[in-house]
Parts: sequence; structure tokens; C-alpha cells
Amino acid sequence: MRGVQIAKLSLGNGTSLFSLEKCWRDSDNLWWDAFATEFFEDDATLTLSFCLEDGPKRYTIGRTLIPRYFSTVFEGGVTDLYYILKHSKESYHNSSITVDCDQCTMVTQHGKPMFTKVCTEGRLILEFTFDDLMRIKTWHFTIRQYRELVPRSILAMHAQDPQVLEQLSKNITRMGLTNFTLNYLRLCVILEPMQELMSRHKTYNLSPRDCLKTCLFQKWQRMVAPPAEPTRQPATKRRKRKNSTSSTSNSSAGNNANSTNSKKKAAAAAANLSLSSQVPELGALQRCSLNPGRDGALCHSTTVNPTGQFKEKH
Repeated sequence: MRGVQIAKLSLGNGTSLFSLEKCWRDSDNLWWDAFATEFFEDDATLTLSFCLEDGPKRYTIGRTLIPRYFSTVFEGGVTDLYYILKHSKESYHNSSITVDCDQCTMVTQHGKPMFTKVCTEGRLILEFTFDDLMRIKTWHFTIRQYRELVPRSILAMHAQDPQVLEQLSKNITRMGLTNFTLNYLRLCVILEPMQELMSRHKTYNLSPRDCLKTCLFQKWQRMVAPPAEPTRQPATKRRKRKNSTSSTSNSSAGNNANSTNSKKKAAAAAANLSLSSQVPELGALQRCSLNPGRDGALCHSTTVNPTGQFKEKH
């Protein structure tokens, strides 16, 4: 491994999730990306929730920004990082496995500005894809409290130096996170919405202005696309109008059967009908004549043959 040694991912209770130990000062960005590819899905998200002096904070970053997040941890003076899960609960779903640990401890060993061990406690919720790779899909770490531990040997060494003791009494992190990491999370608030522009620029080699124009045009298309769906309704309404028209004609025919004059007109119109006005695929079209039967009902029918001739049935 280049720059960092990794302990494989483990889901057992009381065991470390994974551990990173920095061996040299700098690590290649490609290595960090390979690390994120091994443990995180392509659409993974990492969320950190904690409370600072100015109020609660919540930062969510995507897959492309996750490698840089772990890199900033070591840039802030950390030489060792690992997570300890105690009494975690695992739940299985159709396509994912969720690990919920209410007693998770993120342990970071700092080499500068002074030798300090920081234990950050909180709740960690992980969602893994249920496949052969078992990579992380969502990572949510809620920080509750943290402790900074300084060895007694260092305190005894500088017992006679008040300035050093005062420096040792100051915290080197905020809620267990270094200033490098906090500044990067603040920067991610701006970088995360720009990931689409950066990806398009990298893929199509477009200028920033062209990338912005293309993204805005696609977003505009998505905004105007949903109202186009209700346009299908008038088509159904037209069908309903046709059905209602036919039903109306049938009902009007029934009403006209009560009058003798309308009977004669309808009968004369029926005699002048031609097959060319009908649908060609129909072999025969039956219509009820307007001649009443013995009991006054419409008992006669007229059949239109493909030849265009009418044939009465009794």
C-alpha cells in the first residue's frame, strides 16, 4: 500500500470498522480515490452531524468528495484513525444491510501540534449494498461528545514550564474534528452543487460557461417537462365525447321513436345509407329500425351487408 495501511472492513461487535495509519507525510490522490472505491459505492454519501458553538451543523458530501475528506483528516496532524463499534445492530433488507451502532468511537492519534489521543463518541449508521463487494452506500455519523487525552509522561516532562502546560490544556480539535476537516466541510457546501459541472467538464471537455449553459438547459427541461403530462387527459376526454355522442344519438333515437314524423324521417335516412360511410373493416353493421312491433318495442333490425344492401330481419 502506498502511504497508508488499511485493516479490512469488519462488522463484528467490538471490532474496528476500518483503520488508517499514515506512514509517510503525503499520499497520492489516486490512492485515496482507490480507497474510496474499495469501501464506498459510486453513489455513496457521507453525512456528519454535530453541534458547534454557533449551533448544530450537518454536512453531506457525495462520492467524489469522500476521498478528500479522509485525506484532510491526516493533513490536520492525525497519524492514526480507526472506528470502534460496540453493540451494533444489523438489519437485513432486500438489497441492503444496515448497521446501527449507538456506541461508536472514532479514535484519532495526533502527532502535532502535540501528541494527543482524541476519542470522538457518537452514533454511526451504515448502509451496505447486499452483494459480493459489500460497499458502503450511506454513512451517517452523529457526534455527541469527544475527549482529548494527553499522556502523563508529557505533562511530567513540562511540569516546570507554565507556557507549555497552558498550551497542553487547550483543545486541538472541535468536536473531535481538526480545523482542516471543518474547513473542508464548509467548502463542500459550495463544491457539492458544482459536481455536475465538474463532471461534465471532465467528460466532454467543455468550457465552464458551456457546462453551465448545458446544465441549466437540462434543468429547465426537467422543470417544464412535468406539466406536459396532463396533456394526455384531453385525448381521453375526446374519447369520452365520442362515446357520449354515440350514447346521445342512441338516446335521441329512442326519444324520436315516440313520434311518428321522426320515425318516417329516420327510416328514409336509413334507406339512403351507403356502406362507404361506415368503417371498411366491419363486415356487417346492424341498426335497429324505427318500426315499432306489436307491443310498441323496436323489434325489427336492418343489416347492412358488405355489398351496401339492406336486409330486414323480423
